[in-house]
Amino acid sequence: MDQQALPEVVAMMRRLRAECGWKAAQTHRTLARHLLEETYETLEAIESDGPGRDDHLREELGDLLLQVLFHAAIAEQEGRFDLDDVAAGLAVKLRHRNPHVFGDLVETDPVRINEAWEAAKATEKQRDDLWEGIPAALPALAFAAKVLDRHERAGIAAPLPVVDPDPAVAVGEELLGCVERARAHGVDPEQALRDAVRRRRP
Repeated sequence: MDQQALPEVVAMMRRLRAECGWKAAQTHRTLARHLLEETYETLEAIESDGPGRDDHLREELGDLLLQVLFHAAIAEQEGRFDLDDVAAGLAVKLRHRNPHVFGDLVETDPVRINEAWEAAKATEKQRDDLWEGIPAALPALAFAAKVLDRHERAGIAAPLPVVDPDPAVAVGEELLGCVERARAHGVDPEQALRDAVRRRRP
């Protein structure tokens, strides 16, 4: 493992921001689609089973890391924060949300560990709106699963399905019902649909 690789690419990113016209012109907003594309390419590498999988995943994780470095370099150049600030914030978050490792909580059950994580997260966020912090840009199935999860943790019962002759409304209700069933079985609906589509590939 090369201990100098990360500082080297951070320095390279700073130089690229200073000397490359295209990179110097980029903003958080113009890079948003690249971040999304690299995220999906990383997911594809994770799901691949072919030869060279590790090389593919390592490369895609590098491309994803580039996006993090790029956004941090933009913020650093504007005097807002830098990569060290990002890492420091992450360290605080990991320490606070994992008291079974970094604190006094004695727990080994994965379900209760996750509950402790969510409880710590809730104390950090102090949200007034139940949907606050759920990205509207999430894929629809993932968005629905996140909303239903929030509702369940807040003790809100699932409403009865809306009966409507409009096919768009009816299909939407059916899809929401599928997400509810997936959650009841501990299934990620987004992944389940991806896998189902892949099974149809000729």
